[in-house]
Amino acid sequence: MPKLRGEAFWRETLRSAHYVVAPMVDQSELAWRLLSRRHGAQLCYTPMLHAQVFLRDANYRRENLYGEACPEDRPLIVQFCANDPEVFVQAALLAQDYCDAIDLNLGCPQMIAKRGHYGAFLQEEWDLLHRMILLANEKLSVPITCKIRVFPDIDKTVKYAQMLEKAGCQLLTVHGRTKEQKGPLAGVASWEHIQAVRKAVNIPVFANGNIQCLSDVEECIRKTGVHGVMSAEGNLHNPALFEGRNPLVWEMAEEYLEIVRKYPCPLSYVRAHLFKLWHHTLQVYQQLREELAKVKTLEGIIDVNRELKLRCQEEIANQKEGEKPKEGLPFFHWICQPYIRPGPKERCRENGDSGTEKGGRGKRALEEQEDGNSELLSKNKQKKKLRNPNKSFDPSLKPKYAKCDQCGNPKGNKCVFNMCRGCCKRRAFKEIADCPGHGLLFKTKYEKSLSWQHSQRGIQTPEISQRGDAEVGETAVLKEAGDS
Repeated sequence: MPKLRGEAFWRETLRSAHYVVAPMVDQSELAWRLLSRRHGAQLCYTPMLHAQVFLRDANYRRENLYGEACPEDRPLIVQFCANDPEVFVQAALLAQDYCDAIDLNLGCPQMIAKRGHYGAFLQEEWDLLHRMILLANEKLSVPITCKIRVFPDIDKTVKYAQMLEKAGCQLLTVHGRTKEQKGPLAGVASWEHIQAVRKAVNIPVFANGNIQCLSDVEECIRKTGVHGVMSAEGNLHNPALFEGRNPLVWEMAEEYLEIVRKYPCPLSYVRAHLFKLWHHTLQVYQQLREELAKVKTLEGIIDVNRELKLRCQEEIANQKEGEKPKEGLPFFHWICQPYIRPGPKERCRENGDSGTEKGGRGKRALEEQEDGNSELLSKNKQKKKLRNPNKSFDPSLKPKYAKCDQCGNPKGNKCVFNMCRGCCKRRAFKEIADCPGHGLLFKTKYEKSLSWQHSQRGIQTPEISQRGDAEVGETAVLKEAGDS
């Protein structure tokens, strides 16, 4: 059967999916996908999988894709991060029989993606991306899709999308934020960018960003003309988002936990989901928040969930007529609803003022720094500064280390060869020399071995003795160097 492309792929294979659950690391696992599908989701992605690890590790493949077959979990798109065409294609070939398409992640903005050189940090390398998608489109029996972030410039974003389409991408998901817009700096996604891409390409387009409820989905489709809308955080806080409902949190939590019993996943995934579902309630019951963080078993998580339910039901029973939600929430905290991520200033204020009427402990406040530049430091650096007020993060004040003559790494301050330890060890071994600075005593140990051989053998023929002792001594030093 020929591989479907573009609109035909979206209509027939993806069944004209409009409501899509995003690929989320450690969060869009099978159990969560099944819960989302029960409540309106029409298409799901796997969590982002690392192509290199997927290719070499059979356990990783089994845990993330080759587990128990589930016919309900279709249509399904498997997402990979990769930066090598051959590795990407080989991993995709191992996955293609378990899904309906393979997606290349070009949207991850996190530091791990920067270190690994994948995700949104490939968006300037158009030649590489063109080769990756072209090769995948030729080799795979299922379509290749891409998820991208936008450039600040709309025209460049459009050209980027057209390049991906030309290379063989059959469906494009556009997250309307740049790679710099993340965490507290996420801000509002640009639907204008998404609309421009939709008009410029001839393949189906999904929109991602600003989706908190069903009315957002409908408005996004109307304004941008996209084929479908993808939700990540909105879905995590309300799995019934695509149904247009705001159910009681414990209803969703209990249903999810039942699915986890049938389709187990790591406990960290389950805990993270309950932190999202119960987010607003856990601001009220801080003690249960701590218990949820510490619990070690699924049964323990179920017990915490049950206690949260009882607390909420008790609160409902004691509720006064006409009472309204607190903290500016649209609904009472026990109802599934969006969480609006605060900006940097709001977050610091929130950390400083947090706490509850019941005496719950809030997060430790980050104090303003004396130099007045605290907002320029990351949250982790602010915490370090709080613990040690004299600490400086000025690069010009950091100590400068002399470099190894051989490899450029910092050299040992007392090294006789002006090298790092690794280079020094190789040279000292080769020359049978000592370096007290690095604790390498090849020459000393060699001479001791000769002395020991003399004491064992007594007086021998000088010529034979010297040669024999040298060979034995050298063997001992070589063995000792190998052991170290």
